[in-house]
Amino acid sequence: MYIKGFSPSKLNTFDECEQKYRYKYIHYLPEEYNEGLSTDALQFGSYIHKIFEDGVEASTIEELQEHATLLRDSYQFAGRGEDIQKCIRNFHSFNSKLTENVSTEMRFAVEVIPDLEVNGIIDRVVKGSNGGYLVIDYKTSKREKTKRELYNDPQLMIYTAAISKMYKCDIRNITVAHYYPLTGNLVTIKYLPSHVAAFLRKLDEKKWRIRKKKADEFKPRVNQFCDWCGYKNLCPKFGGTPKMLEEAIEKKSSGKSSGSKD
Repeated sequence: MYIKGFSPSKLNTFDECEQKYRYKYIHYLPEEYNEGLSTDALQFGSYIHKIFEDGVEASTIEELQEHATLLRDSYQFAGRGEDIQKCIRNFHSFNSKLTENVSTEMRFAVEVIPDLEVNGIIDRVVKGSNGGYLVIDYKTSKREKTKRELYNDPQLMIYTAAISKMYKCDIRNITVAHYYPLTGNLVTIKYLPSHVAAFLRKLDEKKWRIRKKKADEFKPRVNQFCDWCGYKNLCPKFGGTPKMLEEAIEKKSSGKSSGSKD
């Protein structure tokens, strides 16, 4: 199964469940096969991200609130008015302390080692007064990851490798971070070049593992993520059948549903 490279979401999906990877990135099926799945958290996160993207130049809380009001009808989730206001207040304070903004929602596709491309979208890149870079990923969950967890975070290592290549910057001068607007906290980490290099070698090995697989060799893996999987009803571990998959592929091909080619 040919694969040119990895986005953070593609990598996370493969590590989470090979069968889910097959549904999403081989058949490009939409995540609409779990009637019990709530999309409120996803919609809320997308909404807050969009407020920050559109309001990055806002100088007052009132401007951010105006962006929030204009955007609200485009997202479907219940309540959370207090959380919205908390995110706006914390972001305004945080944003006012940042230095030169390089990019928001920056799309990238970079060959970091021969025949291995990493791609994705970075929420925010900021250049510091010392010439280094701060790479920010917004997280709207209430649970914050620790520095220990970030040390092996594949998404942040992909971002580090990409920024280093794009801006010809030493990895030691790149800080990557999760920003949590619900708490106002920024959790940061720096990687050593050797750590990122080891990660990229493993990523290259994974790329070849995927290339050698046939579609029916991507196996399901039951784990804690199953209840939040948009393909649960198709999965053979939860009653899905080959016929159901065929029908889903046919439905996608006929244009009756829409998939993503992230």
